[in-house]
Amino acid sequence: MKHKRKTNPPGRIKIMKSFSLLMAQKDFHSITTAQIARNAKVTEGLIYKYFKDKKALLYQVLKEHFFEFQSKIESRIANEKTCIRQLEVIIFSSLESYADNRIFSKILLLEVRNSSDFFDSCAYEMVRKYSRTILEIIEKGIKNGELKQDIDAFTLRKVILGAIEHACLGEIIFGKELDINEVSTGIANIVLNGAKA
Repeated sequence: MKHKRKTNPPGRIKIMKSFSLLMAQKDFHSITTAQIARNAKVTEGLIYKYFKDKKALLYQVLKEHFFEFQSKIESRIANEKTCIRQLEVIIFSSLESYADNRIFSKILLLEVRNSSDFFDSCAYEMVRKYSRTILEIIEKGIKNGELKQDIDAFTLRKVILGAIEHACLGEIIFGKELDINEVSTGIANIVLNGAKA
Protein backbone atom coordinates (compact mmCIF):
# COMPACT_ATOMS: atom_id res chain seq x y z
CA MET A 1 0.00 0.00 0.00
CA LYS A 2 1.48 3.33 -1.06
CA HIS A 3 1.79 6.18 1.38
CA LYS A 4 -0.21 9.15 0.12
CA ARG A 5 1.57 12.44 0.67
CA LYS A 6 0.45 15.88 -0.36
CA THR A 7 2.95 18.10 -2.13
CA ASN A 8 4.74 20.20 0.45
CA PRO A 9 4.81 23.96 -0.28
CA PRO A 10 8.37 25.42 -0.22
CA GLY A 11 7.70 27.40 2.96
CA ARG A 12 6.49 24.32 4.80
CA ILE A 13 9.59 22.38 3.73
CA LYS A 14 11.85 25.22 4.93
CA ILE A 15 10.13 25.26 8.32
CA MET A 16 10.50 21.49 8.76
CA LYS A 17 14.18 21.58 7.74
CA SER A 18 14.89 24.49 10.06
CA PHE A 19 13.23 22.68 12.96
CA SER A 20 15.20 19.48 12.25
CA LEU A 21 18.49 21.40 12.26
CA LEU A 22 17.61 23.13 15.53
CA MET A 23 16.79 19.79 17.14
CA ALA A 24 20.35 18.69 16.44
CA GLN A 25 21.58 21.61 18.57
CA LYS A 26 18.95 22.07 21.30
CA ASP A 27 16.26 20.15 23.12
CA PHE A 28 12.68 20.43 21.89
CA HIS A 29 11.38 22.60 24.75
CA SER A 30 14.05 25.28 24.35
CA ILE A 31 13.41 25.79 20.62
CA THR A 32 11.16 28.77 19.90
CA THR A 33 8.99 29.41 16.86
CA ALA A 34 10.91 32.67 16.39
CA GLN A 35 14.16 30.70 16.02
CA ILE A 36 12.53 28.25 13.61
CA ALA A 37 11.22 31.12 11.48
CA ARG A 38 14.53 33.01 11.54
CA ASN A 39 16.52 29.94 10.44
CA ALA A 40 13.96 29.13 7.75
CA LYS A 41 13.92 32.77 6.55
CA VAL A 42 10.12 32.90 6.80
CA THR A 43 7.71 34.82 8.99
CA GLU A 44 6.68 33.32 12.30
CA GLY A 45 3.06 33.53 11.19
CA LEU A 46 3.78 31.11 8.34
CA ILE A 47 4.55 28.37 10.87
CA TYR A 48 1.01 28.67 12.22
CA LYS A 49 -0.41 28.60 8.72
CA TYR A 50 0.89 25.06 8.28
CA PHE A 51 1.06 23.78 11.85
CA LYS A 52 -1.27 24.15 14.83
CA ASP A 53 1.67 24.52 17.20
CA LYS A 54 5.29 23.47 17.73
CA LYS A 55 4.28 19.96 18.76
CA ALA A 56 2.30 19.47 15.56
CA LEU A 57 5.44 20.49 13.66
CA LEU A 58 7.45 17.94 15.65
CA TYR A 59 4.98 15.18 14.82
CA GLN A 60 5.09 16.04 11.12
CA VAL A 61 8.90 15.92 11.09
CA LEU A 62 8.80 12.59 12.93
CA LYS A 63 6.23 11.28 10.45
CA GLU A 64 8.58 12.06 7.54
CA HIS A 65 11.40 10.30 9.38
CA PHE A 66 9.23 7.23 10.02
CA PHE A 67 8.02 7.19 6.42
CA GLU A 68 11.59 6.98 5.11
CA PHE A 69 12.40 4.28 7.66
CA GLN A 70 9.31 2.22 6.78
CA SER A 71 10.13 2.49 3.06
CA LYS A 72 13.64 1.16 3.74
CA ILE A 73 12.24 -1.72 5.82
CA GLU A 74 9.75 -2.71 3.12
CA SER A 75 12.41 -2.57 0.43
CA ARG A 76 14.81 -4.75 2.43
CA ILE A 77 12.34 -7.43 3.52
CA ALA A 78 10.99 -7.74 -0.03
CA ASN A 79 14.31 -9.40 -0.95
CA GLU A 80 14.07 -12.02 1.81
CA LYS A 81 12.32 -15.34 1.26
CA THR A 82 11.76 -16.48 4.87
CA CYS A 83 9.92 -14.88 7.78
CA ILE A 84 12.91 -15.49 10.06
CA ARG A 85 15.20 -13.54 7.72
CA GLN A 86 12.62 -10.75 7.44
CA LEU A 87 12.50 -10.43 11.23
CA GLU A 88 16.31 -10.43 11.40
CA VAL A 89 16.39 -7.64 8.81
CA ILE A 90 13.84 -5.60 10.76
CA ILE A 91 15.83 -5.98 14.00
CA PHE A 92 19.05 -4.91 12.25
CA SER A 93 17.37 -2.03 10.37
CA SER A 94 15.67 -0.74 13.53
CA LEU A 95 18.93 -0.66 15.49
CA GLU A 96 20.65 0.94 12.50
CA SER A 97 17.99 3.66 12.38
CA TYR A 98 18.27 4.36 16.12
CA ALA A 99 22.07 4.60 15.86
CA ASP A 100 22.11 6.75 12.71
CA ASN A 101 19.36 9.16 13.78
CA ARG A 102 20.10 9.82 17.43
CA ILE A 103 18.24 13.11 17.63
CA PHE A 104 14.99 11.49 16.50
CA SER A 105 15.73 8.43 18.64
CA LYS A 106 16.05 10.50 21.81
CA ILE A 107 12.83 12.33 21.06
CA LEU A 108 10.99 9.07 20.35
CA LEU A 109 12.38 7.08 23.28
CA LEU A 110 12.42 9.79 25.94
CA GLU A 111 10.06 12.65 25.08
CA VAL A 112 7.01 12.13 22.88
CA ARG A 113 5.74 8.99 24.60
CA ASN A 114 5.06 11.08 27.69
CA SER A 115 2.45 13.02 25.71
CA SER A 116 -0.91 11.34 25.23
CA ASP A 117 -1.52 13.37 22.06
CA PHE A 118 1.42 11.59 20.40
CA PHE A 119 -0.73 8.46 20.19
CA ASP A 120 -3.32 10.37 18.13
CA SER A 121 -0.72 11.97 15.86
CA CYS A 122 0.23 11.38 12.22
CA ALA A 123 3.67 10.23 13.44
CA TYR A 124 2.18 7.47 15.57
CA GLU A 125 0.21 6.22 12.56
CA MET A 126 3.56 5.39 10.93
CA VAL A 127 4.76 3.69 14.13
CA ARG A 128 1.64 1.53 14.03
CA LYS A 129 2.36 0.62 10.41
CA TYR A 130 5.86 -0.54 11.39
CA SER A 131 4.39 -2.54 14.26
CA ARG A 132 1.78 -4.13 11.97
CA THR A 133 4.53 -5.14 9.55
CA ILE A 134 6.26 -7.10 12.31
CA LEU A 135 2.99 -8.73 13.43
CA GLU A 136 2.09 -9.79 9.88
CA ILE A 137 5.49 -11.43 9.39
CA ILE A 138 5.15 -13.31 12.70
CA GLU A 139 1.64 -14.50 11.84
CA LYS A 140 2.83 -15.65 8.42
CA GLY A 141 5.73 -17.51 10.07
CA ILE A 142 3.35 -19.31 12.42
CA LYS A 143 1.02 -20.20 9.57
CA ASN A 144 3.74 -21.62 7.31
CA GLY A 145 5.49 -23.54 10.11
CA GLU A 146 8.64 -21.42 10.43
CA LEU A 147 7.61 -20.41 13.95
CA LYS A 148 6.02 -22.58 16.65
CA GLN A 149 2.26 -22.93 16.37
CA ASP A 150 1.69 -22.17 20.08
CA ILE A 151 3.51 -18.81 20.00
CA ASP A 152 1.38 -15.76 20.71
CA ALA A 153 2.11 -13.36 17.84
CA PHE A 154 1.33 -10.22 19.84
CA THR A 155 3.62 -11.23 22.71
CA LEU A 156 6.48 -12.08 20.34
CA ARG A 157 6.08 -8.67 18.69
CA LYS A 158 6.32 -6.99 22.12
CA VAL A 159 9.46 -8.99 22.93
CA ILE A 160 11.13 -7.96 19.65
CA LEU A 161 10.21 -4.28 20.00
CA GLY A 162 11.24 -4.19 23.68
CA ALA A 163 14.54 -5.90 22.98
CA ILE A 164 15.38 -3.44 20.19
CA GLU A 165 14.66 -0.39 22.33
CA HIS A 166 16.40 -1.58 25.49
CA ALA A 167 19.43 -2.79 23.56
CA CYS A 168 20.23 0.73 22.38
CA LEU A 169 18.65 3.01 25.00
CA GLY A 170 21.83 3.58 27.01
CA GLU A 171 23.93 4.13 23.91
CA ILE A 172 21.45 6.67 22.55
CA ILE A 173 21.18 8.62 25.82
CA PHE A 174 24.92 8.73 26.54
CA GLY A 175 26.17 8.98 22.95
CA LYS A 176 28.05 5.67 22.99
CA GLU A 177 28.95 3.54 19.99
CA LEU A 178 26.53 0.76 19.11
CA ASP A 179 27.76 -2.42 17.40
CA ILE A 180 24.67 -2.96 15.25
CA ASN A 181 25.77 -6.32 13.83
CA GLU A 182 26.64 -7.83 17.19
CA VAL A 183 23.56 -6.54 19.01
CA SER A 184 21.09 -7.40 16.25
CA THR A 185 22.54 -10.91 15.87
CA GLY A 186 22.33 -11.41 19.64
CA ILE A 187 18.71 -10.31 19.82
CA ALA A 188 17.69 -12.41 16.82
CA ASN A 189 19.48 -15.47 18.20
CA ILE A 190 17.82 -15.28 21.63
CA VAL A 191 14.36 -14.25 20.45
CA LEU A 192 14.11 -16.53 17.41
CA ASN A 193 16.19 -19.52 18.59
CA GLY A 194 15.57 -19.37 22.34
CA ALA A 195 17.85 -19.36 25.39
CA LYS A 196 17.15 -22.88 26.63
CA ALA A 197 20.16 -25.24 26.45
